[in-house]
Amino acid sequence: MLKAYMFLIIAVLFEGLGSTSLQASQQFTRFWPSVGVVVGFGSAFYCMMIVLNYLPLGITYAIWSGLGICLTAFLGWLIFKQQVDLPAILGMAMIVAGIVVINLFSKTATH
Repeated sequence: MLKAYMFLIIAVLFEGLGSTSLQASQQFTRFWPSVGVVVGFGSAFYCMMIVLNYLPLGITYAIWSGLGICLTAFLGWLIFKQQVDLPAILGMAMIVAGIVVINLFSKTATH
């Protein structure tokens, strides 16, 4: 099970790379950021495919998308100086809280 969560975290990191590269590619007009999009999302989906051998799709996608939202917002702030206001931060905190609730209390999440 630890292997599943390890690959899920790697998938989230690659999704962050893909999303950040998508912004930097300027509609695929810049070569290296465009390569980052393909490598990032391709690797993210490959890792997610491995995770699906261990965890249900709904749980996998909830964690992947929730953590991906937070990581992408952080990278947007860090790299592109995009501002994140308090309501956005609170919303992302609720998403993370939802992920914690699923993993601690749901019988749907395979432990």
